[in-house]
Amino acid sequence: MDTQIVIGLLLPFIGTSLGAAMVFFLKDSISNTLQRILTGFAAGVMVAASFWSLLQPALEGSEHLGELAFVPAAVGFLIGVGFLLFLDEVTPHMHLDNEMEGPVSNLKRTTKLILAVTLHNIPEGMAVGVVYANFINGNELISSAGALALAIGIAIQNFPEGAIVSMPLRAEGMPKMTTFLYGVMSGAVEPIAAVITIFASSFIISWLPYMLAFAAGAMIYVVVEELIPEMSEGEHSNWGTISFSLGFVLMMILDVALG
Repeated sequence: MDTQIVIGLLLPFIGTSLGAAMVFFLKDSISNTLQRILTGFAAGVMVAASFWSLLQPALEGSEHLGELAFVPAAVGFLIGVGFLLFLDEVTPHMHLDNEMEGPVSNLKRTTKLILAVTLHNIPEGMAVGVVYANFINGNELISSAGALALAIGIAIQNFPEGAIVSMPLRAEGMPKMTTFLYGVMSGAVEPIAAVITIFASSFIISWLPYMLAFAAGAMIYVVVEELIPEMSEGEHSNWGTISFSLGFVLMMILDVALG
């Protein structure tokens, strides 16, 4: 596999790991305001990436269908939402907005928090994988720079996610190295999901527009179900909105400038 592709597949994981490493430099907990800012920024990046890096190429790649060009994007998007809804129901994870509440043991709480963020990272890894799959298979709508832009954008939004995993666990009294490793583990699923997606795409090349939209639907599900409620709750929710806007604009610039 080309070195540039390998780097692109690893970038989101690196972003998560760097975010988890903040446990060595910050205080033992994150303020509610800072958590809203980080969550809002991540949500903005994911929404922009879902459209410019995933849905737009899916629509353009289906133009040969004429008036039915919307079908692959619409179907893939809804299946992606349904897939994450299914995982949300069968996986015993916590939602991020109440990650530290409830009469559960520290071990159980830790497990659920890691599962929550790991669940979120699956569609992000798939998104990077499907974009690189399109590039590898010669899709003219996806350039190497455009694929790299998505990987960079997801890596940027994974930075706060890594911190959101490690910092609350540190506040529970866990050793810094342990919380860092938990944060790293939550991001390890991304390159794995990306590689699996690339290999799967080689057998279903004609379905790549559906796969692009599938990844977009899964990412939007995470934003609507988890990130937006968290960034908007409580006082000073405008911080989350502002941060969302900045994340959205940054990802839009990356994708348009590099794509």
